[in-house]
Amino acid sequence: MKYSILFLMAALVLPVQADDLPWQSALNGSNRSVENKARDNYRHPQQTLQFFGISAGMTVVEIAPGGGWYSEILAPLLQDNGRYYAAHYSANGPGGYYRKSLGGYLQKLGENPGAYKSVIVTTLQPPEEVTIAPAGSADLVVAFRNVHSWLRADSGDQTLSAIYTALKPGGTFGVVQHRAKAGVDIESMKKSGYVTERQMMDMAEAAGFVLAGSSQINANPKDTADYAEGVWTLPPSLRLKDKDREKYIAIGESDRMTLKFIKPQS
Repeated sequence: MKYSILFLMAALVLPVQADDLPWQSALNGSNRSVENKARDNYRHPQQTLQFFGISAGMTVVEIAPGGGWYSEILAPLLQDNGRYYAAHYSANGPGGYYRKSLGGYLQKLGENPGAYKSVIVTTLQPPEEVTIAPAGSADLVVAFRNVHSWLRADSGDQTLSAIYTALKPGGTFGVVQHRAKAGVDIESMKKSGYVTERQMMDMAEAAGFVLAGSSQINANPKDTADYAEGVWTLPPSLRLKDKDREKYIAIGESDRMTLKFIKPQS
């Protein structure tokens, strides 16, 4: 696909779809922490998932769910209305961070089996483990704020290949990522956590995806994306602690791209 067409499509904001999922109970469930609920104002989970086209009966895969912010919503949302795979790190990952992250996630699931009983945990640790769901089974794969980690690990191609394989023809890949200013180089992306839309589109296109639209749901024009400590300068990390704390709280969470890609039918 020509870049000019991609840029035109990226400017589209698709309408929010109606669906019959139990949004209120999922968003307000007792399994959600107070701190996580408070971030809905920045992360817009319902609007974001609806933009990606989620609906009842779907098989959904989340890439690298981390501590489970979106799992708190997706698990109860799909428990009686579909299937939810959480493609987490391997217990045999190359560093302690991976085990700690996976262990914390599994503990979260175990502490509230009612909310998370139907979560299917799979492993994504390229290059060894890349089966995130049965091939051709997923209607929707989502990735939230972890593309910079793929760049750091040089695993973007393998991760996108795993996503492509898991999706049905015509299935959707939805990505939300801290957005860098146009022209930023790869090394800066790795360091700052911000990735350009052009980089994300190029990676996805190389994997075989077609851009279907973009949204400004998660945009934040106050974010200048040029901090010495990268995106972690802003909430919720506030890496500088008390230094200019009120300034960064006033900015809010990062400016984020929200892109929707499709796996072609053939």
